[in-house]
Amino acid sequence: QAPPVESGGGLVQAGGSLRLSCVVSRLTFSSYAMAWFRQASGKVREFVAGITSSNGFTDYADSVKGRFTVSRDSARRTVFLQMNYLNAADSAVYYCIPRPNRNLLRQPDYDNWGQGTQVTVSS
Repeated sequence: QAPPVESGGGLVQAGGSLRLSCVVSRLTFSSYAMAWFRQASGKVREFVAGITSSNGFTDYADSVKGRFTVSRDSARRTVFLQMNYLNAADSAVYYCIPRPNRNLLRQPDYDNWGQGTQVTVSS
């Protein structure tokens, strides 16, 4: 299957906002939870946010809680990440992947990662 395609990254000043999108094809989108991860230069990939297939459950890393919001549009096979009050620590390449269920939202064991989208926050 084709990897997810992320978009919406860019350069933004500290305190600003960005909205990332991720389109998933060739997958029964409505059957999967979706998770966002990020990887800063020289650091390990980390979980950012996740959402179940029914929109009934969301999960966030402590570092983004209250600033980021994850959502999905099943008709468009797209998951979004609204990022507000960005700071330099949020600079990273952001990826999304499908997850089998909510219990595995934070597990990055996936072998078909997309290219990601670069987010750079200037201070």
